[in-house]
Order: sequence, then structure tokens, then C-alpha cells
Amino acid sequence: MVSVATSHSPALSATPSIHRTKMLQTSSPVSILKSTKQNSMKRKIDDSEMTISPPPSDGPSEEHPAKRARVTWNENDSIRTFSPLDGNKPGKQSPPTTPTPGKSAAVIREEVRRAIHRHVTAGDSEAYDRVKQVFAFDPRKPDSGTQSWYKPSHTDLRNHLMGLLSHVASLDRDCSSLVQAVLNSEWLGRDEAYVKLFIRFLGNLAAAQGTFLVQIFKMLTSKLSGIPHGTGKLPDYPPVEPAEIYSRIHLALRHLMRLIPAGSGSLSPVLIQQFPPDPDAAKNFLAYTRNLIRITTYAPELQSDILALITERLVKIDVQIQIDLEDVEDEFGENFLVDEAPDAEEELDDSDSDLSDDEDEDDQRSIEIKSNVHKVDGILDILFEFFSGSFQAAASGDDKENILDLLISHFRSIILPTYKSRHSQFLLFHFSQLSPELVDRFATECIEIISSKLQPSLTRQSAAAYLASYVARGAHIPGEAVRDVFDLLLTHLDNLQSDYEPNCRGPDLRCFAPFYSTAQAVFYIFCFRWRDLTNAAIEGDSEDQIDELEPSQIAFPPNVKEYLHRAIYSRLNPLKICSPTIVTQFARIANHFQLLYVYPLLETNKRLRVTAFRSIAALASAQVSREIRASDHLGYQLDAYFPFDPYHLPRSRRWLEGDYVEWRGIPGLDDNEDSDSEADEDDDEGDDATATDEE
Repeated sequence: MVSVATSHSPALSATPSIHRTKMLQTSSPVSILKSTKQNSMKRKIDDSEMTISPPPSDGPSEEHPAKRARVTWNENDSIRTFSPLDGNKPGKQSPPTTPTPGKSAAVIREEVRRAIHRHVTAGDSEAYDRVKQVFAFDPRKPDSGTQSWYKPSHTDLRNHLMGLLSHVASLDRDCSSLVQAVLNSEWLGRDEAYVKLFIRFLGNLAAAQGTFLVQIFKMLTSKLSGIPHGTGKLPDYPPVEPAEIYSRIHLALRHLMRLIPAGSGSLSPVLIQQFPPDPDAAKNFLAYTRNLIRITTYAPELQSDILALITERLVKIDVQIQIDLEDVEDEFGENFLVDEAPDAEEELDDSDSDLSDDEDEDDQRSIEIKSNVHKVDGILDILFEFFSGSFQAAASGDDKENILDLLISHFRSIILPTYKSRHSQFLLFHFSQLSPELVDRFATECIEIISSKLQPSLTRQSAAAYLASYVARGAHIPGEAVRDVFDLLLTHLDNLQSDYEPNCRGPDLRCFAPFYSTAQAVFYIFCFRWRDLTNAAIEGDSEDQIDELEPSQIAFPPNVKEYLHRAIYSRLNPLKICSPTIVTQFARIANHFQLLYVYPLLETNKRLRVTAFRSIAALASAQVSREIRASDHLGYQLDAYFPFDPYHLPRSRRWLEGDYVEWRGIPGLDDNEDSDSEADEDDDEGDDATATDEE
């Protein structure tokens, strides 16, 4: 007895030239001529449930529904149109069964439903695989591999996507291969109507089947660091520019964020994973950074995470630049920072080209450094632009403080714990100087860290270096703020001395690091901002008026000399531990204005061995600070690291114009030492000469 299939497969669809027919499946080799009346009735019932397209006038008549249609060929085209009944016919001219062009959207929608249903419930994947083929076809390679025999039209593709959209609730885990084929399909280069339909499908899929949300995010974000070659240049479609392609991706992400508010929790880790790896070209880093910033405009809940991600990657590369520049000669290294900025982003690729095998190691190192400089420079320029717009849009002082608090939070968690960051911190340096209130906010933050005994010693040392460099170099920091910070540091220094000196046998950085980092901060600020610390400045004199005064007319508040004298001549002996460069400059200025005369102590310190005061227990337990550089004293002196030293990156330095306090000579001191012979003298001879003149 003949058994009739009750479900309708896409494989049974007729071509445009014939009626839609129904194949008979037999469980045993029974002749079709022996069908009974009962079988005929069953066929009628089954056929009445099918959706049948009206036959064309030249197609087979309704009287012969099972008549085979001929295969039609277009001799000028390798794409074939054929009847689904020819799918299993052996022979050279019989291509695999494939979706037939020309069907209505309703027919395709039903075929898609049945294909999914059979795949999930019965394990019959023939029709399911044909649906996948529609989306797996690469329009940019029509003649490649097995896909040369079938090319879905735009209408076919759209109708199949509409079919999936209608039955998106059925696309569970068992249909992951079909979903992946759709996600990997080419959609960004098609017309706007298809793009909107595709984005609608993504939203419905994510809402109905949350397990696919991460895959959707990965597909979208994978293109944010650069447009794959050929995207936006499809046959039969007008070219789509990269800017429009990025806009389409963001349109999809925005739609998903609005449809699934909790989706930001899944998007954040994906953005971290998709960040370009370190060896990637600079243009990829900049493209991804710009797109991350753009995401914050429609997903503000991700702003902190995104900015933290950018800052982390920025600091990592920034530190590597500093390490690399220290490994090359000074003159050679500085050339990387003072080169002119590229005129266009595409030119950044020049630094990322691969070297041939015969290139030497120095050339390879040069290219890597230049590429990293372009990355840091470009990313900082993007961040300066972003925060500049944010501060300008802030409606009140409180709003500006909130923005600065975001920068400070990243400073505390990312920048401050990282030693030798060279450029990343200048975002905070620039924007905190926009108003006295913001200056006070950042300075207070640093002072709290320096004063907190709960903070690690390294963190307190770094905070002291940042505060000293900030106050010394910030051109928009008012004199009153300079004096306030200096007085707070002096008081803190005096308190630390009271705490440490009873247990001090001699200068020891590892035991008393907070004291020495605070002392060095005080010396550094004094060297740069001594004019703001004078009594004349307190009374309202300008810097130019102070420079016209004789050295004997320059006076400082009594507490300055009192605290400095007590700290310098204590058993802690900070002039032995602080950086020799800063100590030498401080000694010159203090001596010139008759504030302190410390040259005899400097001479004594030359004969003093720091290790004589270290106990065996301290030597065994102490850890060498990252703030210490090995030298003749075996790393027992503070490094002269001040984070806001001059900024030379070619593209982004425009944001810092006017932010710096440049070094100004000391009237009556530097003028007398401007000759070449005196400039060539070493530090010892200079100190002896100054001491002799004073005597």
C-alpha cells in the first residue's frame, strides 16, 4: 500500500513554470499503479492542506500534478533553474536540490517553518540545510566552490529572512548552525530595507532566544576595529562607505540595547574580548576606540566600563613606550615623540608594515615604537575630544565634578598603581585645571591617599609624585592653591618625622618611604613654584614683580624654614635619599635666597653609606619599591619620576597648550651661571663654588 507524506517539504516546491506537486514516499516497493481508492482520498486531503501557487499559463495542467518539469538552462549563465523533482536524479546536469526562485513570501515562510520543525522533531535536516545555503552564499564569490550552481536573488534572501523572523521562537539551541549562518551572512552591504529587516530579526532573536545574544554581540563588535575587505561592495548593490557601515552596526546595537535593557551586562565583556590585540595596526586601535566612545551615547550605563577599558589598554601601551624609549639612546628616542602627526588616519598604517627577514632588529624595534606612539597619541586625542565635549555640555559645577570624579576613579584604579605611565594621566592634568574647584578636588584626592596609613606604601609614594608634579607644572593652578598644598605637605612631613624618628638609626628608604616621597614632593614644588610661596606673592605681587626683587628682599613664611630645617637635619636625612637632581636644585635656590644652607650636609652625605643603618630583619623582609632605581647606592634613592613632565605627542599635544609651567631661571642665580665653562662643571665643583661665594 502506498503511504503519502503528510508534511510539505521545501524540496517539493514547483518551479515557476509548473504546478506545485507532492511526491509520494513508500515504505515498500509497491507500484504506484496499484493505488487504492483510500489512497486517492488520502492524497486529496493532504493536497487540500497545501498552499499552492497559481500555475502559469504555459505550465502543466492541474490534471497531471505529478508530471515532471524539464530542467531549463541559460547557456550564458552558470546558474540553473530546475524542478525540485530533479533533485535526486542522477546525471551530470542534475545539481543538488535547492530553494527555487520566484516563490511568494507566504510559501517560503511555510517552507522555513516546516524545515525547522522537521529538523528539530524528526532529525530530517535536508530542507533545513537548504535554508542555511541561502544565507551561506557569498555574493562576492559567486563562482567559488559548490555555490556556483545556485545564487539566491535579493527577493529570495529577504523572503527567507522574513520566514525566519516569523518563526524566530522556534530557533532554539538545535538550530544554532542556522542562526550562525544567518549571523555570518553578508548584510552590511545590502540596501537599507534589508538592513532594517536584518536588525529587526536580530532584536527578535535576542528577545526570544537569549542564548544567542552573546553571539549577536560578537558578530556586531567584531567589525568595530576595521571593516573586512570587500564589505560594502557587493554585486548589484551600490557601494556602502565605511562610515555608513559603522552606522548600521551601531543602529543594530542601539536597537538591541533598547529592546533588552539588561543586555549591557552581556555586551561589556564582549567589548573587552574584541579589543584589538597589541600587535594590531594603530588604525585598528583608533577605529575601535572611536566606536567604543560612540556606544556610550546610547548605552550610558556602559560609559564607566568602556572608559576604564580604553584607559587600561592605553596605560599598557604607554608604559611599554616608556620602557622602549629608555632602552634606546635619548636623542633617538625623543624623535619618536616629536614627529609630526599623520595628516590622515590611514597614514598610521605606515608604521605597522611588516619587515622582511633581512631587516635588522633595530629597524623592527623602531617600527614597533613608532606604532605604539601613534596608538597612544591617537587614543588620547579621541579621549580629549570626548571629555572636552562632556565638560562643555555640563550644566553646572556639580556635573563637571561628576565627570572629573570618573577620571579620578580611573586614575586611582588604573593609572596610579602603574609605574612609569608617561602620557595617560594628562587627561586629568588638563581637565582638572578648568576651574579652582576641580583643582581642589584632584589635589584633595592625592592628599588623602598620601595621608592614609591604610594605603600601600607604593601607592602613597606615587600619589606624592603626582601631586608634586601637578602643583609644580599646572599653569592654571592659582598661587593660593599652591600655598595650601605646600603647607599641607609640610605639616604631613613634620608629622611623619615625629612618627618615624624615634625608631630611626639613619636614612632608610625601605622603612620610611612615605617620609622621603613627601620630602621630595616638597623640594620639587619649591623649585618650580617658589615665587608663589614668598611673602610678596601672599601680599599680591605678580611673578614679574617678584623677579625684580633682590634676593635679600625675598622672604618666606616662618613655618617654611622651620619645617624644612627640622626635616632636613633629622636622623631621617632626606637629602641623602631624595633624587640628587632635585636635591641639588633645591640646595641652590634655598642658598640663593638665604633660606637654608645645606652644602656641608651634602658633603657629609657623600661619605655616608645607607646600608650601615639597615637591620638584618629589614633586609630580609623589605621589598624594593618600583619607585627605586638601582644606582651606586644599590637602589636606596628615590627615582626622579614626576608624571607631568613635558608632553610631546604630536597629535594630542594641542589640547595641553597653555597648561604648563615652564622652567624659569632664578634671577641673579641662573643668569650668573650661563657661560659654557660653568655649564660644563660637574655637580661637586658647582656646589663648592656656590658655597665659597656664600662664605
